[in-house]
Amino acid sequence: MPFKPAFAGYAARVAASFARQGAMALIGAELVDVSPGHCAIALVPRMEVSQQHGYVHAGVLAALVDTAGGYAGYTLFPEDSSVLTVEFKLNLLAPAQGDRVVAEGYVVKPGRTLAITRGEVHAERNGARTLVALMQQTLMVMHGKPDDAR
Repeated sequence: MPFKPAFAGYAARVAASFARQGAMALIGAELVDVSPGHCAIALVPRMEVSQQHGYVHAGVLAALVDTAGGYAGYTLFPEDSSVLTVEFKLNLLAPAQGDRVVAEGYVVKPGRTLAITRGEVHAERNGARTLVALMQQTLMVMHGKPDDAR
């Protein structure tokens, strides 16, 4: 479903906000794609983000897809606003292992106060992708609170 961003600087705003996220830096995540209503974030698996079986930890997957969904919504928010997750549900479908993990967020329904997104996490190995998690998320549009204001 094509969406129109609220202002032309949406991609730069998302990139600047992502750069301020200490959690994403800590786990080594990379912003790989931003378009109206969509965001993709990638992570190269390593021991520091794994659980005891060597799979990417579910908490790390949750952080990735929550962030991807949040920024997907944020691409459509007004210029003087910021984003905050209200809730999300995550279904884990398969172990996350491979060369790279990619979390993608998609806007389902934008709104003035709340926005609904869905997310998918794929593990990539040798060019093949495996769906490892699905998310549904509700975001709050924080009107009058720019993202870089603390």
